[in-house]
Amino acid sequence: MTKVSKKQETRKRIINAASQGFRSNGYAGIGVDSIAKEAGVTSGAFYAHLGSKEGAFEAALSVGLDEVIAAIPEFQLQHGKKWIVAFTDYYLSQTHRDNLSCGCAMTTLSPEVVRTKPESHQIYQEKMIEIVELMSQGLVGNSHEECLFKAWAVLGVLIGGLTMARAVASIETAEQIAISITNAAVNAAGQTKELVSQQ
Repeated sequence: MTKVSKKQETRKRIINAASQGFRSNGYAGIGVDSIAKEAGVTSGAFYAHLGSKEGAFEAALSVGLDEVIAAIPEFQLQHGKKWIVAFTDYYLSQTHRDNLSCGCAMTTLSPEVVRTKPESHQIYQEKMIEIVELMSQGLVGNSHEECLFKAWAVLGVLIGGLTMARAVASIETAEQIAISITNAAVNAAGQTKELVSQQ
């Protein structure tokens, strides 16, 4: 392994550790030393690669939202007109609900961005606009603007719904929320499960 590739691999490990740490524990719930330990590096190496805890959060945020940017076209390719149903079913599934550290960054990191510096807000805005644009391309509407509105609505319903489902005490209540929110998200997209299943 060359020095360049080794350096890149180390940086990737640190960002992955930061990403999982921030998603699981929140920005205030994890420190540099814990991230460095999880990545198998020294705190000095952490600072050499990312500069600061804020730098780590920005990198983790960017990588996390890039995962969504990569996933949406895959759902659209694999499921065709049914992609929004498949996406919402996955998003509110118990598997995804239970997986904080590797779950969707839109839900876990959005509340953290609110409390961070303007640089993080800018990263978040740019990535979310890209996500909405990708989603809109798989939605039906009378105009591109209408499809964008639908995409924002779907995301708002899903992010809020997943947050609630994770916050309640019982699996039964979480399942009720998941079913309701899945239907609401599909409806926000201008579809229904019954209609989509017939296409």
